[in-house]
Amino acid sequence: MLSTPILVALAITVVVTSFMSGVFGMAGGMILMGLLLLILPVPAAMMMHGATQLVANVWRAALWYRYVSVRILALYVTGSLVIFAVFAFIRLVPNTAMVYIIMGLMPFVSMALPIRYAPRADLPFGAVLSGLISTGFQLLSGVSGPAFDVFFVRTELDRRTVVATKAACQSVSHLAKLAYFGGMLAIGGTEVGWPVMATAMVLAVVGTSLSRIVLDRMNDVQFRSWTQRIVMAIGFVYLVQGVRELVLA
Repeated sequence: MLSTPILVALAITVVVTSFMSGVFGMAGGMILMGLLLLILPVPAAMMMHGATQLVANVWRAALWYRYVSVRILALYVTGSLVIFAVFAFIRLVPNTAMVYIIMGLMPFVSMALPIRYAPRADLPFGAVLSGLISTGFQLLSGVSGPAFDVFFVRTELDRRTVVATKAACQSVSHLAKLAYFGGMLAIGGTEVGWPVMATAMVLAVVGTSLSRIVLDRMNDVQFRSWTQRIVMAIGFVYLVQGVRELVLA
């Protein structure tokens, strides 16, 4: 049974991280996963992360449904289905350190490339590739982080289109993760009960709803500037974590 201080900390974190993701379309999920892994067993952390992030992303896509790029979403789903089928057959067991290092390097490589070679979700093959890579990392480690974000950070899409389309795409990846892990993500017998899970889902909706006020007042130049900084910072965190895992292995 989780103590009251932990439950309060968890509630605040869910609201704050959902708010961050609602404004920038990134960062919140990684921070939430970090806290969950500190206070919960891995299966329970994976289940709560997947469920709350799925609800937050679905609600975010619903709030901005007029801005969802159906073309990008369709191509993303195509890539997701392909990698899901591959994983369903091979059941790959990854090297955690290398997963973190690859994700950490992706933003730096992407930003160093000339714009015509940069991975972009607004290009047909880029959208399919983002589905392959993002869903693949979700199945490998439970998070996709900058492996997904780099496909949007250098596009010319309107900020609402970026947030809405990313939310719709991430919903697909979280569904794939929950379906892939199946019974391993069941929370029966762990420290988390369904009342806590349901409350976290509601709080994810609250944080996401609050973010709309900020995103409406932000302009596209500010949005692109902040998202580039955030994706580089997240990439650095993943890179450090990967090197640490490699050294300690």
